[in-house]
Amino acid sequence: MAKVSKKVTRGRAAPKLAKVGRGELLTLIDYVRYAVSRFVEAKLAFAHGTTDPVAEAVFLVCEALHLHPDQFESFAHARVTAVEGKTLLDLIHRRVTTRKPAAYLVNKIYMRGLPFYVDERVIVPRSFIGELLDSHFGGDGQPGSLIDDPASVERVLDLCTGSGCLAILAAYHFPNATVDAVDVSEGALEVAARNVGEHGLDERITLYRGDLFAPLDDNKYDLIVTNPPYVDAEGLAALPPECRAEPKLAFDGGADGLDIVRRILRDAPDRLTPDGGLICEIGRGRELVDEAFPELPLLWLDTEESEGEVFWIAAADLG
Repeated sequence: MAKVSKKVTRGRAAPKLAKVGRGELLTLIDYVRYAVSRFVEAKLAFAHGTTDPVAEAVFLVCEALHLHPDQFESFAHARVTAVEGKTLLDLIHRRVTTRKPAAYLVNKIYMRGLPFYVDERVIVPRSFIGELLDSHFGGDGQPGSLIDDPASVERVLDLCTGSGCLAILAAYHFPNATVDAVDVSEGALEVAARNVGEHGLDERITLYRGDLFAPLDDNKYDLIVTNPPYVDAEGLAALPPECRAEPKLAFDGGADGLDIVRRILRDAPDRLTPDGGLICEIGRGRELVDEAFPELPLLWLDTEESEGEVFWIAAADLG
């Protein structure tokens, strides 16, 4: 999970945006500049697919205009119509006054360049595991590869699937695998089903409602991926308004943040094939995890934007 700012006062009054005169904002870059100014002025938190006000403004403006964010530079100086301008100003106003994540306002988020539908029934995806699938599970002699041949993976399990994004990324990465995805939330599974369908993966991904391994048969998996709730009680109380707009269930990891992780590590050995393994995201809880499981040789994996927030452990090392 991306770092979130804690410099937010609970119950703070929403700022009022000054009215913008017609003709003052003409191009895409004009609206992005205006949005950045308003976001900075309102001291918004950024943790939902973007990490700063500029990236957030580009994402919001492009999505509202049905452009991929990567296309912004090509259209930065294009003129915005009056109708489009009204839509953009409304979105900027809503982002500032509601403090909802931008992804909820446009019902879209990207992971590894792929689009996913999201709404308030699911946490906004921002897992590092998608990047790690590419960097550490590539095979073909890739340095640091944890699975020699992605094509050899036959069964994958995604626990706490939420919007289904990791299950879908796993299905793309392991072309011969079937994927089981589990979540306790009926609403989350409805969102996941929509995403699975939109990516044309209904034949390869099966969704289950239940508590972790409970709804599954005695299947064993070559790989278990999970981004479970891992925020501790203190962190939960300090979440900024953007994160409090998301389902609390998706954050709540108990007093120390490890309630769900303990259960996964306890039961995973019975669910993995002998050559399989588990990859789990835990945020900034590495020290707590190492203290709680000193007997486990956890391999901590880094990404471009994280250090030691995801661990891997082979089935053989889980015992």
